[in-house]
Amino acid sequence: MSSVTYSPRYPRAVMPKQALTVMQAVDGAPTLARLAALAHQSQEWLQAVSPILPPALRSGILAGPIEDKMWCLIAKSSAVAAKLRQLSPALCAHLRAQGCEITAIRIKVQMGHYSQP
Repeated sequence: MSSVTYSPRYPRAVMPKQALTVMQAVDGAPTLARLAALAHQSQEWLQAVSPILPPALRSGILAGPIEDKMWCLIAKSSAVAAKLRQLSPALCAHLRAQGCEITAIRIKVQMGHYSQP
């Protein structure tokens, strides 16, 4: 009978003495901090345009990423996306009037999330 010994392929990871919270980790990494700031800014922009959106449309929209002064809105259906495309010039103008640096709004439809009756 042969005896097989197993050794770890990689050295054991050194665990920190105290675990970090997600926000501490984000604040400690510049790239993550920038992404968190953009996500926060996107939420603020959605709140800023919310009063000029039709009430029935508000629940069908999610704030998406901001890239190069272009904001992405995520629509929960193609009908919501079509209405957002019609409203996007007014939404851009509203944000610019509030001092936001935005050049365009991109609309994407969220796929695969269907509610059952």
